[in-house]
Amino acid sequence: MARRQGRQTILCLEYDLTEEEALRWLIQRHRPSQGLNAFNRAVLALDLEPALQETARANQQWGGQNKGSSSLTEAQTLNVRSKIAAAADVSPGTLDKVRKVKSADPKIQEATRAEEISIHMASQWCRLSAHQQLKKLEEYRGRKGTNQTSRRLIQKHVARLAPTQVIPWSLGNVLKPFVPNRSPALDSIVVAEIDAPGSIAYFTKNALRTLS
Repeated sequence: MARRQGRQTILCLEYDLTEEEALRWLIQRHRPSQGLNAFNRAVLALDLEPALQETARANQQWGGQNKGSSSLTEAQTLNVRSKIAAAADVSPGTLDKVRKVKSADPKIQEATRAEEISIHMASQWCRLSAHQQLKKLEEYRGRKGTNQTSRRLIQKHVARLAPTQVIPWSLGNVLKPFVPNRSPALDSIVVAEIDAPGSIAYFTKNALRTLS
């Protein structure tokens, strides 16, 4: 907050908590309806892992199992994972994906943090090289921008059409050179040209039902 406001100091309320208690309190205060998204909560919750592992090791040694060992059993590892996921209010599977994204290119992490891309999508890209990850992000942003621009242009175009305006072209007309024996149903689908980027054909739900 101080950095965003360009201030050297800022008035705060101080709570007498341990680091682990403070982290848990912060995550709980930022559940979905209140602030931080799933990715940011999970990233914070992963900081609880060392303390939870240490507790699990202490319990293991106290119980006389693998005394002196620094390795946790599979059950204990899964239990630690579940506790971290519960603290972040995400599923263990989502937590695993966030762990992968933490090793991704910083731009991918930032896009996930801002919810520009989903945790699942970012984790899928983690299998690629850093260069390929950035290429995927650029392609995704390009498609998203094209789709948004096209939707706006379509809305403007439809808004300008008068209810009684006659549009001579139908899908049957357009496909005539390629499909000589076309179905008469194609003539019931009106075609309108719009000045939008990309080579994209848009169909209404009714048009798709007619085609099917």
